[in-house]
Amino acid sequence: MNVKLRYSSGSPKVFLVEDETLLAMLMEVMLEDLGYNTAFHASSLEDGMEYARTGSFDVAILDINIIGGNSFPIAEAIARRGIPFTFCSGYGRLGIPDTWAGQHCVAKPFSAEQLDAALIDLLEQA
Repeated sequence: MNVKLRYSSGSPKVFLVEDETLLAMLMEVMLEDLGYNTAFHASSLEDGMEYARTGSFDVAILDINIIGGNSFPIAEAIARRGIPFTFCSGYGRLGIPDTWAGQHCVAKPFSAEQLDAALIDLLEQA
């Protein structure tokens, strides 16, 4: 069974943290084409932290280096809520501290298929 069909809206909601506007727009189009809804797009640590604590989403994609610092505090807030997420970085796993060594990471650049596979894997674990 398609894991995406488990969601009442028919489309899992994705919280996207990405500070490069053009890349975020491309990712939002990719997500829509793959059958996801973008719940919220944050480009800064401040906006990301607020939504991580209070927002409604099924899965998250976190660019590591963002406006205001890095997304590790956002990851901590999401993890406390038990919501699955993946890091997304141009450096691959190189910028991820040992604390998050077992966490999913999609290396930039990535294809829509690679993004979809990562998100499906996360949703299946939820």
